[in-house]
Amino acid sequence: MVTRKLPDSVETRMRELFDARLNLDDEPLSQEQLADAVRTAEVLVPTVTDHITADILNQPDCKLRMIANFGNGVDNIDVAAAVARGITVTNTPKVLTEDTADMTMALILAVPRRLIEGASVLTEGKNWAGWSPTWMLGHRIGGKRLGIIGMGRIGQAVARRARAFGLQIHYHNRRPVAPVIADELGATYWESLDQMLARMDIISVNCPHTPATFHLLSARRLKLIRKDAYIVNTARGEVIDEETLTRLIEAGDVAGAGLDVFEHEPAVNPRLVRLAKAGKVTLLPHMGSATIEGRVEMGEKVIINIKTFLDNHRPPDRVLPSML
Repeated sequence: MVTRKLPDSVETRMRELFDARLNLDDEPLSQEQLADAVRTAEVLVPTVTDHITADILNQPDCKLRMIANFGNGVDNIDVAAAVARGITVTNTPKVLTEDTADMTMALILAVPRRLIEGASVLTEGKNWAGWSPTWMLGHRIGGKRLGIIGMGRIGQAVARRARAFGLQIHYHNRRPVAPVIADELGATYWESLDQMLARMDIISVNCPHTPATFHLLSARRLKLIRKDAYIVNTARGEVIDEETLTRLIEAGDVAGAGLDVFEHEPAVNPRLVRLAKAGKVTLLPHMGSATIEGRVEMGEKVIINIKTFLDNHRPPDRVLPSML
């Protein structure tokens, strides 16, 4: 059972290989529909918008043997509950790294340089009197300090791009990266997230959402950030206390933000929308991994995981609770 519309080539291959039920209307499934799916399907292919909870999985008539997630993150799945029932969980890692890093870099550029605000002058019927030496001034990013939260594959890809733009690379991670990587990126490691936050010009959130990272940027930590600093988030909205961040930007205690993800998406805080219209933040509708190439590669990984599992072998992208 595939819960959302996937690229045509992926769906066609799934139909060729498996007895696959597709969601051609692309309407999100309700919790009741997901519960019906686990009662009738052996393999479920959900996405980030499908919340596979313990209640859904802990049904006496659950037929499910595998959850092949169409996505890198698995915070939409209760992995521990699945594994406890003998259900194999997989994801699609290493596919979205470059696409997400590209979008992160785009936001790092867009927010200080006021790109969306400037474009709206031409597209929303505003009066543009022509070039002026002091009009629509932003901030240079070369020479600024970028603090990356989460120096995994995506964080490192962001660092490589940012270094090419002249940014100084700093990072906080559960542990330092290998010395050869740190040397390549010229990256400074901060064991203390609090100390790093207080010193950065731009902060990029690139860590996964887990119980340990929920509101990692809490109200207390957000208040450590400098008034002239910017925050970019292309990871998960739940990592940031969005209400506090909104309030700080409104008060001028944080310069601005570039957000591709939101704490309660698809709902977006109306106050953030107002800040976007005022040019204080740049908002995108979860587009970080939205490339045709990336989506097809994700689908191909899902197919490989399912085929390997049905052939009674260990899927290459199996996820275990100990990995989270």
